[in-house]
Amino acid sequence: MNELVFVGLGLNDEYGITLKGLEEAKTANTIFMETYTSHMPNFNLQHLEKLCNKKIHVITRQTLEEENGKQILQAAKEGKTIFFVPGDPFIATTHVTLRIDAIKLGIPTRIIHGISIMSAIVSFSGLHNYKFGKTVTIPFPETPAETPYNVIVQNKKVGLHTLCLLDLKESENRYLTINQALKTLQMMEAQKQQNCLTLNTAVVGIARVGNDCPVLKAGFIKDVIDFDFGPPPYSLIFLGDMHFMEVDALIAFADAPNEFRRLST
Repeated sequence: MNELVFVGLGLNDEYGITLKGLEEAKTANTIFMETYTSHMPNFNLQHLEKLCNKKIHVITRQTLEEENGKQILQAAKEGKTIFFVPGDPFIATTHVTLRIDAIKLGIPTRIIHGISIMSAIVSFSGLHNYKFGKTVTIPFPETPAETPYNVIVQNKKVGLHTLCLLDLKESENRYLTINQALKTLQMMEAQKQQNCLTLNTAVVGIARVGNDCPVLKAGFIKDVIDFDFGPPPYSLIFLGDMHFMEVDALIAFADAPNEFRRLST
């Protein structure tokens, strides 16, 4: 049977795949995987191939975006094709165009969900999911954008947290650090002067969610900007109005200062 099955791999290594996803892969004719949208610190391709008992074809951004996924779609026309994606297939990144193109060609599609950074960060931090506003990606300094700053301002106006995903170039082994992201936003604050990002702005830095050694550090920017979070990947949260339970969680889980208690509502 020809079909295209999108399978999420989770956050850290090949063990993040669900049992259902692994069983689907074992019965596939062809398996593809992309590695450019997220960094999985302990991922081992050869071990995943052994678990699936299948060869996995790693594709580039060019194959997927500039060539419209033709290689994947052609394989899916001929048999059961798996597309492995870090995290959850359609969260934080999008392969929606590929799925739409498959359906237009009459190729059935399915999704086997994986652990997403969006939900994992909420679980890890102890913050309340319904208190988050729009999510934004902070780019590298050489490609500056006002959007992250504007989103943080908009969310803070209505008391919501902002999850900031930090840019990466996996093929170049480059990852925007929390330190760099904060300094970039400070430069934007100097231009915009909306008093949104000061040294006393409350933030949470996160590294390697899903790893055996994740890091969670809450504090004011002056406390966090020089903190050593270790290896990537990284995320950053700008805090809005906090429920007292959120403050308790950050003090317990993220070494937040007791001064955070004055921030609760």
